[in-house]
Amino acid sequence: MLPTTWLNQVLNQDALEGIPHLPDASIDLVIADPPYGLGKDYGNDSDRRNPEELLNWTYRWIDLVLPKLKPSGSLYIFTTWRYSPEIFIYLKQRMIMINEIIWDRKVPSMGGTTRRFTSVHDTIGLFAKTQQYYFDLDSVRIPYDPQTKKARSRSIFVGKKWLEVGYNPKDVWSVSRLHRIHNERENHPTQKPLEIIERMVKASCPRGGVVLDPFAGSGTTIAACILHQRNYIAFEINPQYYQIILKRIEKIKRESVEQSRES
Repeated sequence: MLPTTWLNQVLNQDALEGIPHLPDASIDLVIADPPYGLGKDYGNDSDRRNPEELLNWTYRWIDLVLPKLKPSGSLYIFTTWRYSPEIFIYLKQRMIMINEIIWDRKVPSMGGTTRRFTSVHDTIGLFAKTQQYYFDLDSVRIPYDPQTKKARSRSIFVGKKWLEVGYNPKDVWSVSRLHRIHNERENHPTQKPLEIIERMVKASCPRGGVVLDPFAGSGTTIAACILHQRNYIAFEINPQYYQIILKRIEKIKRESVEQSRES
């Protein structure tokens, strides 16, 4: 069990220092969006490691995180095609691989490299601790549009659950990356869309469960947890991002109170 003093905390701390203090088998879901090794500026050199250093560092935090997962727990990890083969092989030796998800960032065709095909996706691995992993498909089904439902009017389709509640999301998620015009955009170079993280949280963590985010960034995982009644524990080493997260939490809570008053 995770002590209540740990619940819904954001720690301005290196995750590799903080995670060992968490009780084993206390986490329902890990959502990890670590540095990819692409040279981004996160206020430190964490994304400027050479390939060997990056992979060794990745293996270190994975080894720290896995004992913290419950037997029913799962892990989502964002990565790039450059390193996903090595990382996925490492994880497959320790977990059950459920999905490789492709996030199509919906990048417009505006030039780009001329020596290879332009990369417009991120790779996401979904891994489970055991075969008894939690997964709530109904919470993330996508409703069919009226035209599709009308086209399935033959008697063999009448009353079918999948037609009424929607279809299973596929393993290619076409969600636009966040541009500066997006309302949810914060001052972070690789902020993930809330829509993507919400799907992970709802599908892979029970209501009231605990989500661990080792690299909280702009706090999108925390936002999803608050909006969908999940607990969280998060680490963010950059003090500026940490302040962004705290302000984002306050904004979500304030908007929630305002909506309650209006209703």
